[in-house]
Amino acid sequence: MKTLLLAAGLMLAGATAAGAATLDTVKGRGQLVCGVSTGFAGFSTPDSQGQYRGIDADYCRAIAAAVLGDASKVRFVGLTAQNRFTALQSGEVDVLMRNSTQTFLRANSIGLSIGPVNFYDGQGFAVKRDAGVTKVSELNGASVCVAQGTTHEVTLGDYARAHNITFQPVVFERVDTMYQAFFSGRCDAMTQDASALAGAVSVAPNPGDYVVLAETISKEPLGPFTRNGDDQWSNIVAWVHYGLVEAEELGVTQANADAEAKGANPAAQRLLGTAGEFGSRLGLNNDWMLRAIKAVGNYGEVFERNVGSGSTLKLSRGQNGLWSSGGLMYAIPFR
Repeated sequence: MKTLLLAAGLMLAGATAAGAATLDTVKGRGQLVCGVSTGFAGFSTPDSQGQYRGIDADYCRAIAAAVLGDASKVRFVGLTAQNRFTALQSGEVDVLMRNSTQTFLRANSIGLSIGPVNFYDGQGFAVKRDAGVTKVSELNGASVCVAQGTTHEVTLGDYARAHNITFQPVVFERVDTMYQAFFSGRCDAMTQDASALAGAVSVAPNPGDYVVLAETISKEPLGPFTRNGDDQWSNIVAWVHYGLVEAEELGVTQANADAEAKGANPAAQRLLGTAGEFGSRLGLNNDWMLRAIKAVGNYGEVFERNVGSGSTLKLSRGQNGLWSSGGLMYAIPFR
């Protein structure tokens, strides 16, 4: 709630920043400024060379490729849970791609627009394996590390009241500090998005000593945020996501995108810019999605590389699978 109040105070500044078309600003600058987390494995975290890796980082690169024709033209800005929304409102970043939960208040109270969900998640708990805990109800009375200014802090209290149990929250301003505290034994449990917990455990000093409970206590739909008042830019961010999902539905990959652009499938032709005038309707070149897909691959490739079978997290697709495979990912048609 504190984050919402702080962010609401900058709504006027945000509206002013949005008065200048973000697309023109990005093109004039020749660089996309993308707000990401300061370090969530699988979503956005610097590698040994300082290059950001993860789903959110790949989305930033896909947008840069679509808009500027070069996926490398991104400046990543690491943001905390406390300052992420104010950074977007003030114009410090062009888009917030920081595994942020979309909620009613965030969509209607802080001068920001929510984009499509790019990762369906839920709030989970990590515990020490030797604690023998298998269900959230067994954490009654436990101390729980939680990040300040997040939906997790609110949901933790809601869940305790609804289920007549007690938690002892230990609140941290920074996520990295929270991780250090939990892995050093300060808290009995740690709560966050289940995917982020899996990432944190995967890089813990002794990963086998910890387990993420299978049970989740909330819906955490994650996705991008843009400023209100700039529909063109919000549409670009949204349709890059739909394009990555559409590519997976059509079997268009990073490796075969050029060939598919010349193929006979009308849907692929529209997506990749060899038929129709879809890019121009957004103020972009018609091969905008071809460039994005060649930069990062389709949605399935982005998922598998960063959090799926090709990563240390080994997460299953689950709800993030295509609708045709029992998941929730569904692209609005390009027609």
